[in-house]
Amino acid sequence: MSIYAIGDIQGCYEDLQRLLTRIKFNPHKDKLWFAGDLVNRGPQSLQTLRFIKSLGDAAVCVLGNHDLHLLAVAYGYGSLRAQDTLQDILDAPDKDELLTWLRHRPLFHYNQHFGLLHAGLPPQWDIPMAKKRAAETEAILRSADYLYFLKNMYGNSPTQWQKGLTDTEKLRFTVNCFTRLRFCDADGHLDFKENGKLGSQAKHLQPWFSIKNRKSTDMTLIFGHWSALGYHHAHNCYAIDTGCLWGGQLTALKLGKVPERISIDCQGYRKPTN
Repeated sequence: MSIYAIGDIQGCYEDLQRLLTRIKFNPHKDKLWFAGDLVNRGPQSLQTLRFIKSLGDAAVCVLGNHDLHLLAVAYGYGSLRAQDTLQDILDAPDKDELLTWLRHRPLFHYNQHFGLLHAGLPPQWDIPMAKKRAAETEAILRSADYLYFLKNMYGNSPTQWQKGLTDTEKLRFTVNCFTRLRFCDADGHLDFKENGKLGSQAKHLQPWFSIKNRKSTDMTLIFGHWSALGYHHAHNCYAIDTGCLWGGQLTALKLGKVPERISIDCQGYRKPTN
């Protein structure tokens, strides 16, 4: 069996199919780990969601910010934006089934050697803490209290993990780390304004994965979310969002003792300036 971690698809269904052909994916033998943002801004979000759901146990998907945006819009806690391409899902006859399936996806998936998440982890969290925070947050989203989750997940505060946070603050901070984080400062204060290439950020900020004494370095982490970063391997982390939506590439990382990158060129659906 081979495991392939795949970067952000964002509704680029045809590119996904070409990548699966390239890696000779066999759903009876192989596993796919999707790094989140299955949907939105690309042309075929509905087809993408239906296909990945149909893979059953052959696919694992962690939630990204666009996936959570779909849930928020669908349940009345968000509004469609000009660039969104989610209406086909909202109009689909199997909408409820798809949304329920999406609500039950994890924020963090892992085996003995690798961890998969959409965005990042704060430097104060070790892997056991990341697992705990993800599991507690996932349980709320999967429960009858999921509307409470969606109502309270938006916001940029708190910016730092510390003792005394309320349950709602813990939830929001956890969601922001797993689905939005790119840069933070040395003390673990999250930043949500900077999203460019390395070196473009304010001087006091660093990529989350390069913070000195980050406590989660003992597991190899794989993440997407950061198309401007592109493919990047450093500090026991692999960034695999290579900008398929923007005319870059769609990347699969074959997991093993030495992970192997496999990428295809994408035509792109959006201009990089958008």
